[in-house]
Parts: sequence; structure tokens; C-alpha cells
Amino acid sequence: LYPGNQLEHLRNCIQPHSNVQKKNYRQEKKRVAKELFSALKDPSVVIMSNWLKIRGTLKSWTKLWCVLKPGILLIYKTPGSDHWVGTILLNACKLIERPSKKDGFCFKLYHPLDKSIWAMKGPKGESVGSITQPLPSNYLIFRAASESDGRCWMDALELALSCSSLSKMTAKSGRDGDQSGSSESSHILQLLQSSALIDQDLLNDSMLENHMENDANSDKSEREAHEDSDNGANENGGRLTEESDMDQSDDVCLQATVFVEEAHEEMGEAGEASQVETVSEENKGLIWTLLKQLRPGMDLSKVVLPTFILEPRSFLDKLSDYYYHADLLSQAVMEESPYSRMKQVLRWYLSGFYKKPKGLKKPYNPILGEMFRCCWLHPQTDSCTFYIAEQVSHHPPVSAFYISNRKDGFCITGSILAKSKFYGNSLSAILDGKARLLFLTRDEEYIITMPYAHCKGILYGTMTLELGGKITIECEKTQCYTELDYKLKPFLGSSCNVNQISGKIRLGEDVLATVDGHWDSKVHLTEKRTGQQEVLWNPGPDIRRQRLKRQVVQVDQQEAFESERLWQHVTRAINDKDQMRATQEKFVLEEAQRQEARERAERPWNPRLFTFNSDTNEWHYKYPDTEAWDPEHCLLQFEKDGVIQTKEKSQRQRSSYTYSQNWAAQQKVSPTGSYCSCR
Repeated sequence: LYPGNQLEHLRNCIQPHSNVQKKNYRQEKKRVAKELFSALKDPSVVIMSNWLKIRGTLKSWTKLWCVLKPGILLIYKTPGSDHWVGTILLNACKLIERPSKKDGFCFKLYHPLDKSIWAMKGPKGESVGSITQPLPSNYLIFRAASESDGRCWMDALELALSCSSLSKMTAKSGRDGDQSGSSESSHILQLLQSSALIDQDLLNDSMLENHMENDANSDKSEREAHEDSDNGANENGGRLTEESDMDQSDDVCLQATVFVEEAHEEMGEAGEASQVETVSEENKGLIWTLLKQLRPGMDLSKVVLPTFILEPRSFLDKLSDYYYHADLLSQAVMEESPYSRMKQVLRWYLSGFYKKPKGLKKPYNPILGEMFRCCWLHPQTDSCTFYIAEQVSHHPPVSAFYISNRKDGFCITGSILAKSKFYGNSLSAILDGKARLLFLTRDEEYIITMPYAHCKGILYGTMTLELGGKITIECEKTQCYTELDYKLKPFLGSSCNVNQISGKIRLGEDVLATVDGHWDSKVHLTEKRTGQQEVLWNPGPDIRRQRLKRQVVQVDQQEAFESERLWQHVTRAINDKDQMRATQEKFVLEEAQRQEARERAERPWNPRLFTFNSDTNEWHYKYPDTEAWDPEHCLLQFEKDGVIQTKEKSQRQRSSYTYSQNWAAQQKVSPTGSYCSCR
């Protein structure tokens, strides 16, 4: 469009202007970073400082020294700056008053999108804070000594929040351009760049209401009647209180938990090789020290085990191993005869055992109140199986779980009491409990039990882990019944005697088929009437490729008491082969749990998601939905804050929803956490 000489003239005109812009940009960025760095370092730049009580994830209070500066809140164990605990970035925080029946005045800083409010490093570049009880990641609840002190803190925080535009400006500059300036200023820029920085346009009223609903009445000792706070906003200078009413936006997509596909899954090999372990001389000494405290027949539930025998995941996580082939249950619902359904249920049951850790490893004992959640997409049926587990008791240790896929027509509920017994050269881990599998469209319930784990060769011989005991799968309605015997290897047995099982499928008193094989490899079924034999289960390469992909919540989006996040420091130390650090991190969690138990005294623990039925002596999920799926009225099943629920169709919603194949990818870019897609 331009002749060559005119184009060159335009370039010459534009270039100087561009250079001036870049120069001004760098100077402005240096100025802002310098101002922020000066505010952080200068002891005179303090809006307010005093002692405040902060509630930890274990619902107990810790007294900490809080220093409020423009845009940030520094937390220390002592008034000096030597024992830094953490830094809160105020640029993405909201502030609300939190009513309380206890003495003092409560208020809360939180992230409206449940993101982290913490900076990655301290003001002096600290990467690890002083040891204290675990603190939540996406909010903090503070208690001042009196109402006047609390009001002063809220006024000061509102001032600091108004100053946070400086932080946002700095962080935006750091993201958009190269980080120049002094090394100290660059550190401050890096400190402010965290997942807490968000677009304010995302903070709509429905998200704020959702956050408040989840936290309302979370602490029984602090519950207030809702009518007491009806005039809260008007009487507090227009401030938002936790019980304030908001209009829920009618979004087409659901505000649900964001799940992403798990990056890696470790699988043990079939046979005895992955079930034996040679203990090092150093670890043998630890075992001997431990054995001196034990007596034959002793219950090991209260014994602190060394970290070298720990599998780096929680027992709540391990219980989810049975659902990587949950599509077998989807197929079982469709089978016409009770016998065919039982065979398919048995296939699914066997599918949960062939995934094994490398060596003799035991998962973490869950902390009281710990939760784990995940799900699996079913490509064939365009459905999703959701898994929720919670540690509902510590002594005795009981884990409760609930699994649901309403669209495919099944749900599972149950609880496991984990008991361990020491027998001298061996020990057994007994999973005392049962699971109830319900086929929704058929109103059939299958009651299922579990084998025990047996470890031998502790004092002499090779340490080996096996499964043993008789298990049953029983359906009272159809009178179909399966019994399986998990056999321990005989003393003089060979490798072919490892992991053997045998059993029968009955209909009433009649034996329909016999089952035999190895639980981690091939299992045959022989028809009693015809003598015909078929392969019931064989987890070879083809079957392993058919494993459903587990979807999990990313660690930075998990609640403080979700398994992976709760144990992350122990897991990192174990993976780094640093047993000393793993032991220290494990002790911090266990000591916090003991401290919480002492403070709770005789008051019973109230689980968040499960309730105990004293008539049946079983734990039940608080939010079950066992109605058969109605495609005319049911839109989509989803999970939020541990509650599995179903979105019903409205008259305006004429399109259907689907769990698309690229669901995991959508979660990484979806700001609202909506995981549905229209078609």
C-alpha cells in the first residue's frame, strides 16, 4: 500500500516512540518495585501490629504476631522478625466479619475463588516458615481480644486492601515484561506472583455466596442463629457479614469442583517380585527398636511406624484403587440374569487388587477429619463415577467412603476399621467392615467384605506381603452368593502358590460355577453344569490400557485437610529419600492431631460428610441420592465441597450436557470451575 521510501519513513517515525515507551515502562516498574520493597523493609511502614488468634485447619487456635503493611499481612511466632510463619497477599482477598459466641471479635480474610492467599516466600526470601499447626490455604479466621480491637483491625485491613493496587500493578508488570532492577526488588516481584492474583471481573455474587455457604456453621462452638445477623450489613457501616444474603446467579454451567487428569500412576508387576523387600542394615536397626516395644497379639493402631515402610499416599487414596475399572459395574447393571450380574461384579472386585506398590509399603494412617475425593470419566456411557472418603474416627481408626454414578445406575457406601496385629515374625492388617453396592434401577444390594494383608519375615527370612482370608459378595434379593478364599503361600510352596484364590458362585444352595487362579493375574471360571471354562479376569496389557483415567483436584486448589495437600511435605520428603525430614513432618501432623484431641476433651468429633447409625452400627453418607436416573429430568451429576449432587433440567435448558473427552483440558482454562459442555 505504501511505496518503499514512505514505508521506511513510517518505521523511522514509530521506532523512537516505541523506545521511549519501553524506557518509561522500565523506569515505572523499577519505581513501583522500589516503593513496595521499601514498604516491606522499612520497620516504620506499618499500618498495625499486634497479637491475634488464628484458627488452624484442626479447628484449634494459635496466638501469632501479625504485622499489617500496605498490600500484605506478615505473620510471625514472636514480635521479632526472626520466626516468620507466612505472608498473606491482600490483593485478591475479601474481608468479612464472622459472628461468634465466644469472647472477642472474629473476622475472616478469604479468596472468593478458593485460591491460595499465601505468598511463596517470606520478606527475607524465606522458603520455609516456622513450624506451627497447619493453616488453611484459601482463608484465615482471626480472633481479636475485644470488639474494639477487632474493629480497629478491620479498619486497618480495609486501608491495607485499598493499598493493594500497588501490589497488583507490580505483579502485572512482572508478568508482562522482563524483570529488571535490583535483586532484592526482583525478589519482591517474585513474592507477589502467585496463584492468588486474579481478574476481579471473575468475582461475581454467586461465587461469594457459594464461599459463605460452605463455611457457614463450620465450627459448632461458633454457630449463630441466622436471625441474629439479619441487620449485619446495615449496622456495620455497609460491611459484608458472613450471613449476608446475595442473589444466586443462574449460570448455565455448574459451579463444581475442578478435576484434572492424574499425571502419573505407579503400577506394581504381577507375581511375588513386587511383594518382597530386602531391608537395609540401617532400617533393620529401626525395626528392632520398634519390635522391642511390641508383644505378640498387640494392636498396632497406636504404634508410630518408621517412615521407610510408608507408601507415599493416604489410606483414603488407596481405597480408591477399586474404581479404575468402574465401567465393569456400568456393564453389570445392564446384564439380564442375576448370575451374569454377579460374574460382572466379581470381575470388578478382582480389578482392584492388581495395582500394587513397589515393595512392602503401608499407606499413611489418615488424620481425623481428612478427606479425599476424585472421579473417573466413562467414555462409553458419557458418565462419571465420583469417589468421596473421610476419616470419621481416629481411635479406633475408621475410614468411610461413598461412590456414585447415578447415570450408569450404581452407588457404593461403606466403612473400614483398620486393625493390625503383631505375631512375632509376622503381622496382619485386618480391614474390618463391609461395602454395600446398590444397583439403582434393580433395587439390588450386594454386601462385600475384604481380605486381610499379611506380612511375614520381619525377624528372619525375606519380608513378604500377601493377602489372605475368606471374602463374600452376597445379594439377598437374588440369593446369588460368591465366596472367595485368598490363600497364603505354604511354607514349602513354590512361586506358583503365591497369590492363589479359589471360590464358588452359588444361587441359593446350588453351585453355579467355581473360580480359581491368582488375584494379580489370570482367574478362570468353570461352569458347574457344562464344565465349560472361561477366563473370568486377566489384567494383562490390554486390560491395563482400559483402566479409566482418574481425575483429581490439583493440590493448590485442595482444601487444607484433603489428603494430598495435608501430607504433601511428608510425601516430598519420602520421594526425596530424606527419612529424617519425613519423620519430622509426620510428627508435626500427628502432634497437631493430639493437641486438637486434648482441646476437644470429651466432646465427640462430628464428621463433615458422614453420620453414624447406631442401629446398624454403620457409617452413612449424609447426602446420598439413590433415585434412578431420569434422562427427562436429570441434566448432570457433579461434586462440590464433598457433596455429590445432580443438576436438574429446567424448562429453559433444552440442550443436554456431556462429559467431553477433553474435560481435563477444559478445567485448566475454565475460570469458574465449570466442567460441563453443551451439545
